[in-house]
Amino acid sequence: MARLLLVNARLATMRGARYSLVENGAMETEDGRIVWVGTTDKLGPRRDRQGGAAGAAGKRFIAARDEVVVDAGGALVTPGLVDCHTHLVYAGHRARDFEMRLAGASYEEIARNGGGILSTVRATRAAGGEELRAQSAARLAALMAEGVTTVEIKSGYGLDTKSEMKCLRVARSLGDGKVRVCTTLLGAHAVPPEFAGRTSEYLDLVCNEMIPRAACDGLAHAVDAFCEGIAFDVPQVKRVFEAARGFGLKVKLHADQLSNAGGATLAADSGAISADHLEYTDAGGVAALARAGTTAVLLPGAFYYLRQEQRPPVDALRRAGVPMAVATDCNPGTSPCTSILTIANMACTLFRLTPEEALAGMTANAARALGLADVGTLEPGRRADFAIWDLDDPAQLSAQIGGLKPRAVYYEGRAR
Repeated sequence: MARLLLVNARLATMRGARYSLVENGAMETEDGRIVWVGTTDKLGPRRDRQGGAAGAAGKRFIAARDEVVVDAGGALVTPGLVDCHTHLVYAGHRARDFEMRLAGASYEEIARNGGGILSTVRATRAAGGEELRAQSAARLAALMAEGVTTVEIKSGYGLDTKSEMKCLRVARSLGDGKVRVCTTLLGAHAVPPEFAGRTSEYLDLVCNEMIPRAACDGLAHAVDAFCEGIAFDVPQVKRVFEAARGFGLKVKLHADQLSNAGGATLAADSGAISADHLEYTDAGGVAALARAGTTAVLLPGAFYYLRQEQRPPVDALRRAGVPMAVATDCNPGTSPCTSILTIANMACTLFRLTPEEALAGMTANAARALGLADVGTLEPGRRADFAIWDLDDPAQLSAQIGGLKPRAVYYEGRAR
């Protein structure tokens, strides 16, 4: 693989989940990984000669053998963005749910009247693999256009073994060498209609069939569950997590979105890599997350779309040192959003994150929420995923609502 040399850049390395800016920065990559980060004037004598690409101080740099030189022209460069919580593989839409909600129906009422997750389950089960892939690919393309290079995609709209595996296979097929896809089995998303009143039996299916199949076929890297009154309680989720760990899969949790169901504490006690939503998490839950080192994933799109009033305890999470990630929660019913930059703005305006925290939330901390140690920052040894923006201040990425696109995106050292 050709080597790459980036010069004349304002590098927001996000080392330590901070901007960690390198002015007049340079970066070398080889075989898809970063091998050196520093300032352009410290590249060494082999580059300090006439020819090649122009540097910031009037110097010019000639490419080494098999090396591509990219001059950023003083532009901002960030790690490739990471969307660490999406449900983007699904069929159909939920516009009717939206109308019902505007008329005053609650999340629970919509679900109990045939809408919500189960309406998407019907459409997704009926869709063929190619149809499902086409619909999902369009949503992923929108995320990629804003600089996303890593995305987590959950199942959860099949709710039978065949359909859940179909969704995971479609998700895996979307990678296509231009974006990294992490897949999560969310069989414990809701109880399907054929198991109404038989939750324990449905969990037998999740634990004894779905999880083994996803693990043995290499279709999932993690298992998620929805811990809520309208879904599954703490003992039921513990069953799911025990089965997942038995197959070596990471666990994560939809926690405390609609009520304080003890989800944050359960996630922490279970060694979950992330606890997501957290609107109703209390002080004990925050302390548990801090002790366990579990990442909090904030999902302001769902908060906005559901017109919620209870915000996640951001100040408490910040004081406790809990890493905070930010994600689109792209899904048909409660966050039909494919713009991670809009979500960054929402994280600041609705949840009061700083722009620096928002960018860390979709780079370094988002990678942490997926258990990935080699993406999310621009440091030696990390994968060479980065985006070049015609901006001079990283705060602009969350200050503007809509319209921002990177000038160029590189995935593992190659222009996308």
